[in-house]
Amino acid sequence: MLSYLISRLLLIIPTLLIILTINFFIVQVAPGGPVDQAIAQLEMGPQLGAALLPGSELPTLNNHQIYRGAKGLDPQIIAAIEQQYGFDRPIWQRYIDTIKSFICFDFGNSFFKSESVTGLIIKSLPVSISLGLWSTLLIYMISIPLGIRKAVKDGSKFDFWSSMMIIIGYAIPSFLLAVLLIIVFAGSRYFDIFPLRGLMSANFAELDTWGKIKDYFWHICLPTIAMVTSGFASLTMLTKNAFLDEIRKQYVVTAKAKGLSNKQVLYRHVFRNATLLIVSGFPAAFIGILFTGALLIEIIFSLNGLGLLGYEAIISRDYPVIFGTLYIFTLIGLVTKLITDLTYMLIDPRIDFEAR
Repeated sequence: MLSYLISRLLLIIPTLLIILTINFFIVQVAPGGPVDQAIAQLEMGPQLGAALLPGSELPTLNNHQIYRGAKGLDPQIIAAIEQQYGFDRPIWQRYIDTIKSFICFDFGNSFFKSESVTGLIIKSLPVSISLGLWSTLLIYMISIPLGIRKAVKDGSKFDFWSSMMIIIGYAIPSFLLAVLLIIVFAGSRYFDIFPLRGLMSANFAELDTWGKIKDYFWHICLPTIAMVTSGFASLTMLTKNAFLDEIRKQYVVTAKAKGLSNKQVLYRHVFRNATLLIVSGFPAAFIGILFTGALLIEIIFSLNGLGLLGYEAIISRDYPVIFGTLYIFTLIGLVTKLITDLTYMLIDPRIDFEAR
């Protein structure tokens, strides 16, 4: 297992390099970059332009005479803007500098937030991981027992009505359910039970340990419910089908013929074999919840997570933040996939990836 672990860890390096390379050149050649946005905002007025480039060494940026509206900007000002954002160098040089910095986990500074990308990611990552972990944990805690129960009671009324509820939950988009939860439970004319936004109260630092725990779960309750409701349907059906497939195999009949009870057969023999298929879906489920499904939830509940940070960076063409969040997304996804493969070996010792 050690040699397999080392080879997989080494494989992460070229995978990260390929993904970053493809996205770097796609983003760099896309129209509407930070230079174009800076020029457009400067042409809209001197006040806005000066605010866009704080600390600039261009004295003319603070001079109202640089505003020419439809006449455009002086070439010297445009050249200075390109130099400030690093676009005065060839694209291959910018690429090499980016890769060198990323090797050292140095993502540079944000173009528009006057803060390091690492600092922004450190602030945002706990929110996304917290929301993703709780959602994934609850989804698995609900889906696996429910899927096993549906497999055992296949064709019964319980199976039928639970399938109906699953279909309804799956059909409701998470962002729509989030809006509904806010309307009903977050300070509207119905109930004022949960907070409307954020992950902690304004007086969070003044609370004791127990108070901080309660405040945290109080804030994360509605976002988690919105994500879990539409997320457990596919895993439930996957669990049911996996257990049904195992229950119908010959070794189950043999185990029952030896006098083992249904619970012994189900949890001692069937569970291990059926769990492999369930574990295989964990990376996709976790990454999907963490970086895709949480995006709209973070926007609706004003949660400053990694998904919202990346979305705002794409809209504003904040390239350092885009590449920094992409780097973290990819790294977490690859590490999660590796952990999943190692879990296969722990669940079923017959699986040996080193032999392949």
